[in-house]
Amino acid sequence: MNKAMNCGLEKKKQCSLLQMEITPDRIHFLKFILEGYDGLALLSTVDAGQGIVEIRYPPEIECDLRKLLHNIGPQIVKNIA
Repeated sequence: MNKAMNCGLEKKKQCSLLQMEITPDRIHFLKFILEGYDGLALLSTVDAGQGIVEIRYPPEIECDLRKLLHNIGPQIVKNIA
């Protein structure tokens, strides 16, 4: 592998992970909110029936993400892990 190709591999960013249990019928709402903030976070559904989701985000924006989740929390959250 040449040096130019290897350089991109060395700069991999690590994402932080937050797992949450929310009201199952509010998963789509949370997904749309997160998508509205371009590059903020990525939502994955672990168990739709139980409302378990994972949010992957860059560590440097954790404070902003937690503020957002706190503000919309009453509309979506059962428990934060």
